[in-house]
Amino acid sequence: MCAELIGTAFADRLYKKEYEMIQENILELVKYGLSTGLVDPEDKVYTINRLLELFQVDEIEDAVFEKVENLPAWTQEEAEGKLEGILAEMMDYAYENGLMAENSIVYKDLFDTKIMGCLVPEPSSVRKTFRDLYEHTSPLAATDYFYKLSCDSNYIRRQRIKKDRKWTTDTEFGTLDITINLSKPEKDPKAIAAAKNAKQSAYPKCQLCKENEGYAGRVNHPARQNHRIIPLTINNSDWFFQYSPYVYYNEHCIVFNSKHTPMKIERATFGKLLDFVTQFPHYFVGSNADLPIVGGSILSHDHFQGGHYTFAMAKAPIEIGFKIPGYEDVEAGIVKWPLSVIRIRHKDEKRLIELADHILGCWRGYTDEEAFIYANTDGEPHNTITPIARKRDGLFELDLTLRNNITTEEHPLGVYHPHAEYHHIKKENIGLIEVMGLAVLPSRLKEELEILADYLVQKKDIRSNEKIAKHADWADTFCKKYDGITEENVMDILKKEVGEVFVHVLEDAGVYKCTEEGREAFLRFVKTL
Repeated sequence: MCAELIGTAFADRLYKKEYEMIQENILELVKYGLSTGLVDPEDKVYTINRLLELFQVDEIEDAVFEKVENLPAWTQEEAEGKLEGILAEMMDYAYENGLMAENSIVYKDLFDTKIMGCLVPEPSSVRKTFRDLYEHTSPLAATDYFYKLSCDSNYIRRQRIKKDRKWTTDTEFGTLDITINLSKPEKDPKAIAAAKNAKQSAYPKCQLCKENEGYAGRVNHPARQNHRIIPLTINNSDWFFQYSPYVYYNEHCIVFNSKHTPMKIERATFGKLLDFVTQFPHYFVGSNADLPIVGGSILSHDHFQGGHYTFAMAKAPIEIGFKIPGYEDVEAGIVKWPLSVIRIRHKDEKRLIELADHILGCWRGYTDEEAFIYANTDGEPHNTITPIARKRDGLFELDLTLRNNITTEEHPLGVYHPHAEYHHIKKENIGLIEVMGLAVLPSRLKEELEILADYLVQKKDIRSNEKIAKHADWADTFCKKYDGITEENVMDILKKEVGEVFVHVLEDAGVYKCTEEGREAFLRFVKTL
């Protein structure tokens, strides 16, 4: 009996400690919201009560309230540093008390998004603030506010993005950006099984649809209670503006059609892109191509990507200038870039829309057998364009990247796609982001490059390790360039060589190569304009 009483007393103390801890967590999270500006001081009590309801807690005890209230104020930076720890403790409590089904990454992401959803202002409030800043301060102030809110709400998971490996490589085409993407979590086996067995739903139709705003999510669709979108009118059509949850570069935004409609590159596309940079002149915006292989990962929903960043492609100069009959007033030329890019510039966006549509029409139907460019085979179209728009020096600018998705027996994944010899580094499609000069490389490379570095320094047999054997031929080639590979320089060498592979990958994606023969073939197309 005595042992039972002791056990009960211990359990009671443990429960009381947990109960007080979740109360502290709730108050600390609200303090985070107040420190970052996510929570208005007038909404403090309301937000506390929403979190109490979520965690099925009835009260905040006076002693706990006083303890947290007496803590020193947090700066923005201090608040950011505390968020991950607060959420981790809250999810431990949720799992231990049956509020969260599994203690795994998928279920944690669903639950911590629900937590943060209690702190985020309603869509109407966010949109009103955005419009007020846009109209009365500047477009820059509006996007600064919205980006900060997207980060503070943990919709953009800052702590995960910090894990991404990023570096730059100097090349003949400028300084390219390289990133190994580590911020997207891998699903655990239980979540994969649950997703497979889950009822298939067509709501939202995809992860870009406007119905994602505030959606609770499920094991096969991310939670979005902390997600907000801004309505836009571009080229007289209804679109929305948001940020990518996994930002690959500064203020990586997504602009998407209000309707779930397939990607299509057409005259109206150029009008929408140029209208967007008219409204947000500090941003660039571009579209993936509208065909498989050379297009993006989501072709079912018309969308663009943009941001507050200058890529190497934008810095690349015009290598060969030319005039197009009927458009002599428009500056035009071939860009010095591994992909095949025509840049056109003018102060009047209407002239660029007309010329871009003309170039698109000519390219859609263009065949040059000598250059292995076919407009279509067996009725399947191959030619399309990846367009990018920006404003610079008071002029509108469009970069039109010529794309072709033809396949052969030798290149079943695409002739103008990373060739097999580079698949050990990059096998995936070359979409808009890569086109502009940022390599988004698979997470496997982090471990593989670390193992490879050790093997190079220790002079071990690379082919003996199945994880890195695929890199052996590559290593044999570049090792000859260096007098010695040491523990101090090996990672710098590998980063440089990965960057060089990315250059070759981009060259593979270019329909015209940066050679004398390639430029002659490119100019043959230009003459048809």
